[in-house]
Amino acid sequence: MTHVVELSAPGGVQNLSFVSRDIGNPGPGEIRLRQTGAGVNFIDIYQRKGIYPLSMPAILGVEGAGVVEAVGKGVAQIAVGDRIGYAGAVGGYAEARLLPAWRAMKLPNDVSNALAASSLLRACTAHMLLHKVHQVTPGTTILIHAGAGGLASIVIPWAKRLRARIMATASTEAKAELALAHGADQVVIGRNADIAVEARKWTDGQGVDFTVDGIGEPTFRASLEATAKFGTFASVGQAGGELGSLSASDLGPQRSLAFHMPSVMAYLADPARYEKVATEALAALSAGPREPEGPQFALSDASAAQSSLENGATTGTPFLVI
Repeated sequence: MTHVVELSAPGGVQNLSFVSRDIGNPGPGEIRLRQTGAGVNFIDIYQRKGIYPLSMPAILGVEGAGVVEAVGKGVAQIAVGDRIGYAGAVGGYAEARLLPAWRAMKLPNDVSNALAASSLLRACTAHMLLHKVHQVTPGTTILIHAGAGGLASIVIPWAKRLRARIMATASTEAKAELALAHGADQVVIGRNADIAVEARKWTDGQGVDFTVDGIGEPTFRASLEATAKFGTFASVGQAGGELGSLSASDLGPQRSLAFHMPSVMAYLADPARYEKVATEALAALSAGPREPEGPQFALSDASAAQSSLENGATTGTPFLVI
């Protein structure tokens, strides 16, 4: 039997239970992974609440890492004993799990299990943002909210390697220092700051080329105003509240914006793309930061980990140590 965190019905963290389940043996094209860690992401919270529906009961979690303990028929590229990470496959809040073999990525020596378990999905999200949603090139100006958060900790240094210029937002001086440590060129501090005014001042009145907003309704209008004409706005989450109404007139023709609500799960659903993206994401993690930046929780404390993320009580992103 294997300990898992099971969601009985959509709702609050009280619907999560630490239980034992028989996960069985891997079938054709599958592996069984003995996990050492699992990431905790906002998508887990959206799935828990039913915003992204799952069949019940469900085991949440879409990224993790560990050691392969069994392989199914037809699996040749992965062997028992391999150290692997994965992203985009529901079922991560578990001591062990079955996983499609094509999701298993062998980890480089300089990427720890903890780093892969806590950060691979966000690194894949960074790839999607910087190479698909908006092709970032030298001189691209970027505004990213929650500059001390887990996504920003990967997006900012990756974008800096592409020679972009980055403005981040942060709610406190301490979080601003973290955003600067990640590589931000400028940080707007405080929940009541006039983000649009600061962004336009920073870009000589033009606005930024690319805005990444994971906050939602509280920053949505300011993000629109901060983005340059013919710029790109990516809404990647609604941590601060669901977006209100959006009309075509909000985006153009006066603003002439490209608006995206990209799904990293959809981005990683194709096996051929997944291998390329995950390989490049692991290379980005190798380049730094090398250690997880969020707090650690035991698997049995998954509800507390989700609450800490949902309430904005942490810097970085929490993850589960198994």
